Amino acid sequence: METATVEPIGPPRARPRSRRRTAAAWIAWLLLAGTGVVVGCRAAGTDAVTPVPQLLAFLPWLSVPAALALLLALLARRRTGLAGAILVLAALAWFTEPYGGAGAPAGPALTGFRVLTSNVEFGRGTASLVPAIRRERPDVVFVEECEYHCSATLERAFGGTHGAYPYRRAVDGAGSDGSVILSRFPLTAAPGVPGTMGMPGAVADVHGHPVRLQLAHPMPPLPGQLSVWRRELGELRAYAASGDGAPTILAGDFNASQDHAAFRRILDAGLRDGARLSDDARTPSWPARTAPLFGVQIDHVLVSRDFSARSAHFLTLSDTDHHALVVDVTLHRHTEAH
Repeated sequence: METATVEPIGPPRARPRSRRRTAAAWIAWLLLAGTGVVVGCRAAGTDAVTPVPQLLAFLPWLSVPAALALLLALLARRRTGLAGAILVLAALAWFTEPYGGAGAPAGPALTGFRVLTSNVEFGRGTASLVPAIRRERPDVVFVEECEYHCSATLERAFGGTHGAYPYRRAVDGAGSDGSVILSRFPLTAAPGVPGTMGMPGAVADVHGHPVRLQLAHPMPPLPGQLSVWRRELGELRAYAASGDGAPTILAGDFNASQDHAAFRRILDAGLRDGARLSDDARTPSWPARTAPLFGVQIDHVLVSRDFSARSAHFLTLSDTDHHALVVDVTLHRHTEAH
């Protein structure tokens, strides 16, 4: 009696592998679509709409999903996916380079001083900021989110005729609304930049040289608040452009990085980033709990082109989600060369 041969019924063995390749290809294209949109907006010089501005802040970190897309395209054997991933990674590498010039002013040095900026997160970091100021001995201090208790604490610690910082300009407020400028140099009142949160301004007499000081603290790019964020960064750009060549320092929590078009427009108005001048343009300052391993630099000391920056370093403070930034700057005599 002959035994009948039974042929297997069902898909060929190669089909599960084909399914895996197809799935890998789809995931790769989804990753490339997301990262490609953000990179395309960066290349086009637009902050677009949510979630692009939020993702632009972390632009260098998009190399992780782009690299994963490259690996999946390799596994799926998709040449177009490989080409797309390589293109996105190349663009990310290009845009990771620091933005703005880093050349030194042509004129001779006139005077140098130290600037510190710190967001103390609703005043919670005030207790750790006070000893940091005593240790770092800055000449000008910008403090964001310095509410009533923070302002009073700084006044007790440093204010008064015989205090370390006898001059100050402040916008009083609760929560994130309050901000303070402390100075060893005499200050003349100046109109601050209008904004949802306090942004005081002043003119400092730095050893006989007038220097415009402006604290920056625009609204963050929250969903539903992008128009406010853009408008307030635009107000800061208008301030930067209004100096008519006067020495200017614009410092604080900008809630924006060099990958935001609105921030780059402030630089293009005639300012340079102090951290960029000191080769620290990509050092994260927020969120403090994960920086410097992961984060973004949104705290800046911007200076006009008659300043150079000798050094910059970041401070870890307790009870605040920002690192403080300290920059040593030098004012140079204005010459026609720059």
